Amino acid sequence: MVVCVHIPRFGLTVAAGGARALAGRALALAPMAGAELRVGEVSGAAEAHGVVAGMALGEAIARCPQLELIPADPLAAAEAWEESMSALEGIGAAVEPAHEGLAYFQAEGLRGMHGSDAHTIALVRRALARPVRIGVGPTRFCALAAALATSARRARTIEAPAVPRYLAACPTALLGYRAETATLVEALVRLGVRTLGELRALGRDGLADRFGEPGVIAHRLAGGDDSPLAPRSVEDSLEETLDVGDAGSGEMLQRALGVLVDRLLARPERRGRTLRAVVLSARLVGDGTWRERVVFRQALSDAKRMVLALSLRLPLLPAPAESLGLGVERFGPPGGEQHTLLQQSRQARRERLGEAVYQVRTVAGHDAALRAVCIDPDSRVPERRVVLTPLSL
Repeated sequence: MVVCVHIPRFGLTVAAGGARALAGRALALAPMAGAELRVGEVSGAAEAHGVVAGMALGEAIARCPQLELIPADPLAAAEAWEESMSALEGIGAAVEPAHEGLAYFQAEGLRGMHGSDAHTIALVRRALARPVRIGVGPTRFCALAAALATSARRARTIEAPAVPRYLAACPTALLGYRAETATLVEALVRLGVRTLGELRALGRDGLADRFGEPGVIAHRLAGGDDSPLAPRSVEDSLEETLDVGDAGSGEMLQRALGVLVDRLLARPERRGRTLRAVVLSARLVGDGTWRERVVFRQALSDAKRMVLALSLRLPLLPAPAESLGLGVERFGPPGGEQHTLLQQSRQARRERLGEAVYQVRTVAGHDAALRAVCIDPDSRVPERRVVLTPLSL
């Protein structure tokens, strides 16, 4: 059986400062600077006035004049979600996170440790220490349907024989929780297809002709079939941050990014592994945070190529940054890029230099081999003109 853990309004709860801040207040996450003017997650009081996530800001305020907009804090939400995932892994669960506030894991592997599903669910509530909806079903999609139909006080279980009848009565809005089928929800509503039973009655071929591959996946999900879970692998947590003052643009942020990449590659915990996916984050001047996930086309350990790929995301900053952060989300295989025969002599020199740096650091410490990087040559503060960063080869 698959266990679904669903924490409603996760991002809004973190931004508001806790679940109690939502009680009785019409709240919504404000649109991000530079993005389309649509509200994010909304509280229950705002939903009672007809406001839903993704609604245009003008329409939301017209429906609920007392609506309060709270700036989103994606960095704090990501940190809180990582703590929640670590708490679930701490009780032995192999977790597959779908997005912030929604995750799955298999219950069978925990029965030997905790005795029963009831004890496992009790441990989940204790580990997360926040209101959570829990559903149990034979597949990921069935468990999600159960979690959305229950309250935070009790879990709901759907046994395999009852799956077809239960899913047939569920709304097609359930498909919006899956990235592969989220685009179908609006079209199905316009066509008058309200439940998964009605969707199933259209037939696989008809859905494939109308919607392509997403229609085939939706038909399979409506029938109770789903792909196996893919739990995340536990990676070492590597992160570097750098205060950049009130740098709002260009060249200084580029140099600060180069320093972060050098520091990250020089960390001994990397153990020669390449980087496959990283997270670029910033704390903004005044209030708010920004976070962007970057997946490289191939695993990299070359600082110049990493800076080139990451610098394309810096113009997305909605405001000047006070600090810049770079963390590893997923490592690649050990080793670096392949070199041609003409580069062998250069590679040999780099290896000898790397061995020399390693010996110096072994004798005199990790900070014995540093290089100076010019950050802000026109600054009146000498400490901000040049920054020492670990020498990475």
